[in-house]
Amino acid sequence: MDVRDHLRSALHSALAATGIELPSDDIAMERPASREHGDWSSNVALATAKKAGRNPRELGQQLVDTLSSDLPLHVTAVEIAGPGFVNFRLADSWLHEVLVDVIHAGVDGYARHDFGSGVHVNVEFVSANPNKPLHAGHGRGACYGDSVARLRERCGYQVTREFYINDRGVQMQRYAESLAARKRGDDPPEDGYHGAYVADWAAEMPADADPFEWGRDRGLASHRSTLETINIHHDVWFSEKSMVASGAIDETLTDLATNGAVFEADGATWLRSTDHGDDKDRVLIKSDGDFTYLTPDIAYHRDKFSRSDLLFNVWGADHHGYVARMKSAMQLLGHDPDELEIAITQMVDLVRDGEAVAMSGRSGDQIDLDDIIAEVGPDAARFTYLIQSVDSRQNFDLDEVAKQGMDNPVFYVQYAHARICSIFVKAAEADVERAPLAQVDGSLLIHDRELDILRSLQELPGVVLIANADNGPHRVAAWSREQAAALHGFYHDCYVMGDGVSPELTQARLALVGASQVGLQIGLDLLGVSAPESM
Repeated sequence: MDVRDHLRSALHSALAATGIELPSDDIAMERPASREHGDWSSNVALATAKKAGRNPRELGQQLVDTLSSDLPLHVTAVEIAGPGFVNFRLADSWLHEVLVDVIHAGVDGYARHDFGSGVHVNVEFVSANPNKPLHAGHGRGACYGDSVARLRERCGYQVTREFYINDRGVQMQRYAESLAARKRGDDPPEDGYHGAYVADWAAEMPADADPFEWGRDRGLASHRSTLETINIHHDVWFSEKSMVASGAIDETLTDLATNGAVFEADGATWLRSTDHGDDKDRVLIKSDGDFTYLTPDIAYHRDKFSRSDLLFNVWGADHHGYVARMKSAMQLLGHDPDELEIAITQMVDLVRDGEAVAMSGRSGDQIDLDDIIAEVGPDAARFTYLIQSVDSRQNFDLDEVAKQGMDNPVFYVQYAHARICSIFVKAAEADVERAPLAQVDGSLLIHDRELDILRSLQELPGVVLIANADNGPHRVAAWSREQAAALHGFYHDCYVMGDGVSPELTQARLALVGASQVGLQIGLDLLGVSAPESM
């Protein structure tokens, strides 16, 4: 049992002894801000005292007295603090059990949950128009969407990664016209695409090719190549154009009409989206008979729901106002709107030498993601995109991200893994073989640096749970930096082999760094970043 669950259970029993019935899931357990206050703390006395008609401090003291009379396993002391916090001090033995858990479970099993088993979630991300290369902003959404998918998989879900190909409409037509013009040796139309890439791609296009179809495929090939460079692979590439041809839009409109979700006014067909939280009703079919951009999107989400239980979309900052109308449309089709989650990624500002980076000449109006990856490397790009919540605007400092030093977060974490590998190499060179875990005396691990590694490892399963629940890969990035810091501190202060280190302690420390390796590999994999053996 996780130590927090163990302590919650003990508090639940102590509360019951005072006449307060509270589900153990409602009992919060947190790390105290200062280690002087113990290993774990609960505010349960403060949270329940008013409802129970009790003084928080007196209730907290009563809980402390009850728990102290028969200390729970691994607990050495229970104390009252402040207005009623209940603090627990634990023996090192609980961390030694963490060592065993991590080694036994390994990379495949540790920090893995199964509550998503049997549930199919579709994660749609990037979904850029195939009329130009991916830009730096797409990189943030791409890395974020893939990491969310990895978190879902870690929690037991069946995951489909999907890319929605916007291959119809005015912009695609202008792109095709621009390719054709460049192929003829002419300038693109004024409202066309003027980036250098159009000339490059037009030079590749066969003379007898359809500029629309060939251009679409060339744009998609560019997107696939870029995404593969940063270790992102989509399972499904879904064409908007094919959906129109299949009649899916007409079927969707029929379903909406059957549900009483549409009405006619001013010669147009409208969606009753205000019935479900939108600020106004939306046009589906204009008075000239053309679909609005919303109509195929509704049909696409209807299709995704036919293939999945849950949907998760990653959209850019310019789509914020689109969330309510899509959720209302799904509800009008009979779906629970909570089964559709939508994350909005904020803008990325690229900086070099403290100044904003100028736009790329190749694409004309953007900074290509390929150029970012080439400059800083795929691992550094992914880690940097994921290091903070996508809710906030991001400054991406190219100089700092490209540095190979301990101030660079991705280097710092990867170097911790490389250091572990170097320890194992040195052990092999010294003819020291790792003993089976059953023969390792974990109780020898009592140094603060050793225990810091184990404390951090103990938190990883909970970090995965929280990161999955709030769609926050940045939490995994933060944990990875914490575990790396613990490993670097251990490496500096604790010898694994050598004078003054007994063979028994060497084996315990080899097991410890092995456990740290498991944790770092899990964290880096969730971020889509490699775990190098040397640097």
